[in-house]
Amino acid sequence: MTINTSHIGDNTMRLFVLGATGRTGVELLDLALAHGHAVTAFVRSPRKITRRHERLAVVEGSVDEARPMAAAMTGHDAVVSVLGPTPWQAIVGGTTLMRDSTTTALSAMEQAGLKRFLVVSSALLFPGGGPGAAFFRSLIGHHIRDLRAMELAVEKSPVEWTIARPPRLVMTRDEAFGAAEGSFPGRLTVGISMSWRAVAAYLVDALERRLHSRRVVGLSRALARS
Repeated sequence: MTINTSHIGDNTMRLFVLGATGRTGVELLDLALAHGHAVTAFVRSPRKITRRHERLAVVEGSVDEARPMAAAMTGHDAVVSVLGPTPWQAIVGGTTLMRDSTTTALSAMEQAGLKRFLVVSSALLFPGGGPGAAFFRSLIGHHIRDLRAMELAVEKSPVEWTIARPPRLVMTRDEAFGAAEGSFPGRLTVGISMSWRAVAAYLVDALERRLHSRRVVGLSRALARS
């Protein structure tokens, strides 16, 4: 499918999204299109995206294959990964989804000549949070190790990356967020949460305002937008 770019202005972008069928991905598509951007959703199961829009293209593909991903992302301005494992994979599956998909995306970006990359990680990679946070780090130890490997691959890459680390995510329509480079904004506890939509709002905002290049960013709904 080809994106209709006839209504794209000078300040809008062509975004290539991985994980568009997930909860953050759905919100990201909604907000990016509302802001006038063109979006390509690169997904394993295109039928899961029922939304239709002249600036939305849905491309079937695997996050394990760099060459077809590179062909699909050529001509875009940025790649955004909002992929994540299922709860089962995070707890007992021994998943390497985050590391593997990100390595593929970075390779595809090199082939396609793209430089801007944003990826969602977890606030549990920040220190602290007390016994509750320690328990959850232990519970999803496979996923934590996968996230650390993913972040290391991103930080070693030459692209203009941003790693977003939100806390526990919940389903609300709240778009407010706080963002802090290199730390969690506020006090990290297991009770802290923010919405999937607010994470998507941060990603769109960071892209539009060209924020936090080559930075790890803590996200929370606890503070006003920075």
